[in-house]
Amino acid sequence: MANNEKWLAALPIFNEAQYVDGILDEVSRYASDILVVDDGSSDQTPAILARRDDIHVVTHPQNRGYGAALQSAFAFTLQNGFDGVVTLDCDGQHQPKRIPRFIEMAAAADIVSGSRYLKQYAGDDAPPPERLFINRRITETLNQRLGYQLTDAFCGFKAYRAEALTKLDITDDGYAMPLELWVQASAAGLRVIEIPVPLIYLDLQRSFGGSLDHAETRLRHYNDVIDAAVARVCRSGRSLLPETALTKSC
Repeated sequence: MANNEKWLAALPIFNEAQYVDGILDEVSRYASDILVVDDGSSDQTPAILARRDDIHVVTHPQNRGYGAALQSAFAFTLQNGFDGVVTLDCDGQHQPKRIPRFIEMAAAADIVSGSRYLKQYAGDDAPPPERLFINRRITETLNQRLGYQLTDAFCGFKAYRAEALTKLDITDDGYAMPLELWVQASAAGLRVIEIPVPLIYLDLQRSFGGSLDHAETRLRHYNDVIDAAVARVCRSGRSLLPETALTKSC
């Protein structure tokens, strides 16, 4: 990273009162500028955030979803002149000490994406079987259609250069947001690399929202999101997508 570059660390948060102070204390050791996107928390999270004077806060009055929180983080990054943003979760699954490595690797890429499957670490958790199955299926689909060599389609620990964010137009508000991201990144010809991160699962009972808690329904939804994202970039007329990505609507 060039010495004059200014990077932001951004954390989407929803009802993380038990973790937020400890995680932010740790993040502050590795990032001088921190953004929290409070996505409509209804627990003590807002009160905890209000007591801190070392962070920026963007608040969604109501819970809008993971993708919506990242959209707000991207907008804040661009509006405030940062050279890039590192996104990480606030539930203990992402280790703040790895932030400098993400920024370092962003010198050679537009997007640096964490992967829980590139390397095994001592103490790695076993992922919930259905989540691992869906991740592998969707990662394989993205690789086949977009020409990637990804190993982890869904890891939220990422670094984005600001210039890359100007070429993205993310609209998915939910957990499928990374799939729209990968399609748009491919269409824009962005440079993507993965770096390994430990596999830490603390929230084994995460809800994906209503019917999406059913694995087969969620898998169909994710494939529909990929198709819709491909069709959208095709309609824009500015797509660099490979032929393997195209659908009948292109």
